[in-house]
Amino acid sequence: MDFSRKGVVKKQRDIKSTSKRLNTKIRITLFRVSLICIVCLGIVGVVAVSGAVKGIIESAPDISQVNIDPEGFASYIYYNDGTLAQELIGAESNRVLVSIDEIPDVLKNAFVALEDERFYEHDGIDVYGIFRAGFSVLKTQGLGFGGSTLTQQLIKIKVFNYGNEPNAVDKIVRKIQEQYLAIKLEDIYTKDEILEAYLNNINLGNGAYGVQTAAQSYFGKDVSELTLSEASVIAPIALSPVRCNPINYPERNSERRQSCLDNMLRLGYITQKDYDAALADDVYSRIKQYNEEKAPSTYYSYFTDAVIDQVLSDLQTKKGYTQDDAAYMLYSGGLKIYTTQDKTVQGIVDKHFQDEKNFPAIGEGSYYEMKYDLSVYDDEDNATHYHFNDMLEYFKDFKDTKGLYYHDPYSAKVGINSLGYSKEDMEAKIEEFRNSKVKGNQVYVENKQITLQPQTSMTIMDQHNGNVVALYGGRGTKTGNRTTNRASSSKRQVGSTFKVLASFLPALDSGRYTLASVMDDSEYTYPNSTDTVTNWNKKYKGLSTMREAIYNSMNIVACRFMEAVTPRKGFDYLTNLGFDLIELKVMDNGKTYSDIGVPLALGGITEGVTNVELTAGYAAIANGGVYNEPIYYTKVVDQNGKVILSNEPSSKQVMYTSTAWLLTNAMEDTVKRGTATSIGFRNYSMPIAGKTGTSTKDYDLWFVGYTPYYTSAIWTGFDYNFSQKEKSYHKALWRNIMEEIHSTLRLENKAFAKPDSIVSARICTKSGQLAVPGVCDKALSGDCTRTEYFAKGTVPTQTCTVHQKVSICKVSGHFASPYCPLDSLVEKVYLIKDEKSPTDDTPYLLPTGDMATPCPIHSEGTVAPPTDGNDDETPVGPENPDEENQKPVEPTTTPPPVIIIPPTDNQP
Repeated sequence: MDFSRKGVVKKQRDIKSTSKRLNTKIRITLFRVSLICIVCLGIVGVVAVSGAVKGIIESAPDISQVNIDPEGFASYIYYNDGTLAQELIGAESNRVLVSIDEIPDVLKNAFVALEDERFYEHDGIDVYGIFRAGFSVLKTQGLGFGGSTLTQQLIKIKVFNYGNEPNAVDKIVRKIQEQYLAIKLEDIYTKDEILEAYLNNINLGNGAYGVQTAAQSYFGKDVSELTLSEASVIAPIALSPVRCNPINYPERNSERRQSCLDNMLRLGYITQKDYDAALADDVYSRIKQYNEEKAPSTYYSYFTDAVIDQVLSDLQTKKGYTQDDAAYMLYSGGLKIYTTQDKTVQGIVDKHFQDEKNFPAIGEGSYYEMKYDLSVYDDEDNATHYHFNDMLEYFKDFKDTKGLYYHDPYSAKVGINSLGYSKEDMEAKIEEFRNSKVKGNQVYVENKQITLQPQTSMTIMDQHNGNVVALYGGRGTKTGNRTTNRASSSKRQVGSTFKVLASFLPALDSGRYTLASVMDDSEYTYPNSTDTVTNWNKKYKGLSTMREAIYNSMNIVACRFMEAVTPRKGFDYLTNLGFDLIELKVMDNGKTYSDIGVPLALGGITEGVTNVELTAGYAAIANGGVYNEPIYYTKVVDQNGKVILSNEPSSKQVMYTSTAWLLTNAMEDTVKRGTATSIGFRNYSMPIAGKTGTSTKDYDLWFVGYTPYYTSAIWTGFDYNFSQKEKSYHKALWRNIMEEIHSTLRLENKAFAKPDSIVSARICTKSGQLAVPGVCDKALSGDCTRTEYFAKGTVPTQTCTVHQKVSICKVSGHFASPYCPLDSLVEKVYLIKDEKSPTDDTPYLLPTGDMATPCPIHSEGTVAPPTDGNDDETPVGPENPDEENQKPVEPTTTPPPVIIIPPTDNQP
């Protein structure tokens, strides 16, 4: 620049020039206009922002509708002695409510120091924190915000579902509304109420919500017992329940723990000594050790599954909940469910069912059962579905050279079967089949099931009140929640266990028949059918009492009694015993199904019954004829201690007390000398009554029985019906479990209580009538008499009419004539019966034809005529001089054959 005099003068001249002054004026004017515009725009912006903020605030939720109370609490299931059995935890519901007084100061102060150190000073928002957060936004150019007070965080949890908006605009809107509501909230609640709500709502990782559950989850202690060191571990988790989890990420948690302790020291919440002691504590090693030693989470038990089903159903039917609301209440409502489950009894059942030594060995009756379905999707999401039959077809030429696969003798399948000895081989076959169908990177979905078979289930019930005290729904260790429960939900065919309930019970309860009543066990065909019925031993016993039919499980006699009382009557009794049967069902193809028929006596039903249903049916007999609907829980209590469900047993008298005792007495013979002799306890004395059952082709094997204390049914079979190789292990399992239960509980040996309405009489087992001494007990088939029990008023009044004592000449084998010598006579008691086919009675029937004619050897001329009183004239028979003084034998009258079917009506 020229600073000479000449240069300065020139400069002054330029400044004072007209053009220069005009240019300057224009620029100043433009600046002023720009300044005015900026101010106007600022005003407009402020007004716009103010309006926008006002609109955002006005659209915020009504503070009166904001509920800060924690929601979502774990529910608890208890044994019948009040001890905890299981927790039910829904999403975000692993929470236990604690009051602010139960939370230690070290934990409250840790959260305040780390998350909101001016909590007790601000009115919901922290202005200093807001400016700090704003500076952070400008510095990082991100919207992480920060600066939220505990009140704001509570609002974010309860109103805005933890935030996590998809874009910046929504996040800004939420933040403004959050601050507004925080101020409003502080006008309604005290600081302690807000802090209590916050500490019970917060997600603290590891599935724990709220500080009480966090204390239990990480340290196995109550929140009130937490130390400063432990509190300083929990508070940092609030920032990020995943990244600050002290189990998975102890280093990150430790960094914030250090900040927490530093803040607590700076704010005067702790002393230097406290600070140093907390840092010296190797808290993370303790957390790791506790969580490694802590029992691993287990699946719900089969009993819990059954409880869940019953509670869900009752919440809907008794309380009017929707299905979704019932589920939320159960898993997140903080319910206390008091069950009927006996911890000791269930423990014994669990032990035996999880011990593979109690089941057939692999290849010796046990197999792995395979089911497989595959869906393969192409690039356009079109699916091709493959089912198990497709897999069988794929391996149709597979040669079973290793004996890996079991073939059902009733099946005509070739190649592989669904059953095998090797689980690994099945996995390999599945992989081979899948690889043959899935090409390249195609998406596929598969359903694979490899289950150990045969499966087994058991139910144990207290017959006096209907309480199910234990059950197990499948063999081995449970591998999932709400899986197939073969005790409470799977329906199976019941076979001969229905004989007692469907046939003998209604016959006996009618008063027309007794345990002494007789039916002929002989060839039998169902009414209006060509289908014949045979007994399990393929034999016909002939005339048999109801008692014999019960303990020997006689099919034909059961059917004959069913015919006598009518299938309708048997069906009604079963329905009254809680069984869900089909009266009439019409299918889409017009075919009809009905369980009302004579086959019902042998368990011939359409859909089958559950183990629990069968147990409850027999429990009614064990309970003196009173049926109790099976229950799994007694009451359900909400968080406030209010009983919302009370499950009182539903009881009804379904048979006479005398009928129940008579059936029990007959079924005791099943164990003593019938089809279940292996059931009797070996080392503990206790009366047992029960009934065996087998369905077609041995698909289902049952034993259901009871003691004076408990009723129990056990079932075994393949899930998808195969005949069974081992047919008795379930009886040993029932015996071992029940004997251990009774001995462990030290239950007194006592007889089944006999009612006063029971009387006894000596009867003939071939007629069901009163026995004739010297006749019925001398029958050719053996002693046919026994002392039988009756309900008062049903004792037979007629003496036996089916046995006939006859004098037989040993010389001729014919009926004796009046002339047969006394020493040639023998008395025999024959059976009078009209028999159409051979039975065990056949050899003992009263002879007919030539044998029934008088003796042809001895006649009038073979004996001396009667004397006239002159001792000197004592003639001697010409052919039998040694048979002096023999009197003629009176001729025997032969009555016509008689059959007593059905027996005499003895109804009182």
